[in-house]
Amino acid sequence: MTDTPTTATTSISRMPNPGEFVPELADISAALFRATGNRSVPRSTISLVHLRAGQIVNNTYLTILNTGFLRKAGVSEEQITAVASWQDALCFSPAERAALALVEATLQPAAPGKERVSDELYAEAAKHYDEKALATLTIAIGQINFFIALAVIGKPHPVETLAARQWD
Repeated sequence: MTDTPTTATTSISRMPNPGEFVPELADISAALFRATGNRSVPRSTISLVHLRAGQIVNNTYLTILNTGFLRKAGVSEEQITAVASWQDALCFSPAERAALALVEATLQPAAPGKERVSDELYAEAAKHYDEKALATLTIAIGQINFFIALAVIGKPHPVETLAARQWD
């Protein structure tokens, strides 16, 4: 058996665009982007959080998409590359570190008998974000969790912009 080269026309999506079957998806998506776009948390921080989420769930679509958003926002290649190992990277602010810690705690299993988000982690995030910003950051983590299901089940084409064709 030989491997067949993949071409640009080869389908990789597992499903067609779910928005064709559930048109309310566009409204939900727009509402989530509006809710996280209130400027209480920098859009670049939200994209860093979303990139880390894509890395945690090993999803190429989310990783490429959020890398594209970060590049468009002017975030340095050093910082984009370092998201995977943010804990010991020197290029993140304390606020960005708190946001990255929150998404990791939310997406990764807690140790037995421990909470995913400890009181200490919440207190650390609250040092850097006021109540509105912390609520926005929490919604941004929920937003990426919503899109994780679509990305890992539907497997859309990896794209750097939402304007690109993602679904077969």
